[in-house]
Amino acid sequence: MGNHTTIVIDFETTGLSPGYGDRTIEVGAVLISNRQIVDRFQSLMNPEMRVSSFIEEYTGITNRMLATAPGITEVMHKLKVFLANHPLVAHNASFDSRFLDAELQRINHKRLNEFACSLLSSRRLYPDAPNHKLETLVRYKNLKTDGVHHRALADAEMTAHLWIRMIEDIRTIYDIQSVSFGLMQQLCKVPKKKVPEFMQKMKSKGYQAAVGKVPKNNGS
Repeated sequence: MGNHTTIVIDFETTGLSPGYGDRTIEVGAVLISNRQIVDRFQSLMNPEMRVSSFIEEYTGITNRMLATAPGITEVMHKLKVFLANHPLVAHNASFDSRFLDAELQRINHKRLNEFACSLLSSRRLYPDAPNHKLETLVRYKNLKTDGVHHRALADAEMTAHLWIRMIEDIRTIYDIQSVSFGLMQQLCKVPKKKVPEFMQKMKSKGYQAAVGKVPKNNGS
């Protein structure tokens, strides 16, 4: 098992795109080390705009709750410290990374952390799942959950349990004992039919968790 530390992050937002003026209203993040959640970060954020009734119903986060929440700038400064230089994971990372980058830009900070996507990884590892929504995968793999959905910390924790299970399954199914973050990143891009071939290459090349990329072929 790769012992790299990883942070799983999840945002609840006012809408689908920061490019259309949508903002974050809650963040949840959990730090994974040695197959365990060892730290957590969670906060509501006041977006200084009203959220729709749909978002209130979908997340359970009301305008009244947000009115007394700390400002986004304050929370993002604290989140930046929590994230440090750890690699990041999200379920549908393209969504969460866009909002993270947009909010970090507002505080004049640029993300250097690399991202991996548990949604894309799960599609390759669990092609027989009914679908690859987080809630479905939690049931499919019988993962730990408190039954709460669409709240940032609860979703981050469920994604963390999914991430840990995927790494364990790679170890068991493909006999790759050191599963690095780099391997998981590359897995997201592998065509589904070529996953077994990809895993065999990773095993045969002695994929090292500390390296984060495939060693170069020296021609031998």
